[in-house]
Amino acid sequence: MLVNAKEMLDKAKAGHYAVGHFNINNLEWTKAILETAQELNSPVILGVSEGAGKYMTGFKTVAAMVKAMIEEMNITVPVALHLDHGSYDGCYKCIEAGFSSIMFDGSSLPIEENLAKTKELVEKAHSLGMSIEAEVGAIGGEEDGVVGMGECADPEECAKIASLGIDFLAAGIGNIHGVYPDNWAGLQFDVLDKIDKAVPGMPLVLHGGTGIPADQIKKAIELGVSKINVNTECQIAFAKGTREYIEAGKDQQGKGFDPRKLLAPGTAAIKATVKEKMELFGSVGKA
Repeated sequence: MLVNAKEMLDKAKAGHYAVGHFNINNLEWTKAILETAQELNSPVILGVSEGAGKYMTGFKTVAAMVKAMIEEMNITVPVALHLDHGSYDGCYKCIEAGFSSIMFDGSSLPIEENLAKTKELVEKAHSLGMSIEAEVGAIGGEEDGVVGMGECADPEECAKIASLGIDFLAAGIGNIHGVYPDNWAGLQFDVLDKIDKAVPGMPLVLHGGTGIPADQIKKAIELGVSKINVNTECQIAFAKGTREYIEAGKDQQGKGFDPRKLLAPGTAAIKATVKEKMELFGSVGKA
């Protein structure tokens, strides 16, 4: 069922586990993630970047697809449809489209502008029963053309933005989007601990979940992370499964070129990746 993400993340915070946010890019990805969540009885967040929303012809198309799939597939676990790294305008488009949750990423703005726009969007989202995520401190790497250097968040700024009534907070702690380089220094747990103490009770969000070692994931959850975003790892798994199918010549056998057969191995790889992450995050059986 489509819900906002507040209740599931409040429960995750209290229960010391995390809910997976998995980005969707098309019907196959959405189906794979929903099936896995239902099979594992896990809450799940479907993330949509502005680039992916545009690729799928618009946020209204995405919302209609997700709502119809939940109904047709008899999905009973809590599902949130969430805008990932949304701009100010993008947030309003998703509000109009019928998303259940939004993220306003004002981390590249001066802090006062970030606070002002976040405050406005909190009031709008909550008036419609939607949850809202905000961000302080840049997430490293590139997302939809926005490049972050991975600056750690200031706990005082985190406290200011949390006081506006947001439902969960993304705060940079040395994490990056995409594949982590060999010389990555790791998550800054001292910063995470200070942020968690500065925003008591607030579910924290770890972006760039791909490639972070399991022990660091578990420690981050212990220190207050309740939502972990995964996208690149699913992309890599999907590409690998599809490549192996084609390189084995299976697309040349019978009707192996049928898109339903051609995309099946990649889709199965996404399901396996999502299952692995849900087990690591501790959300299995928590729907």
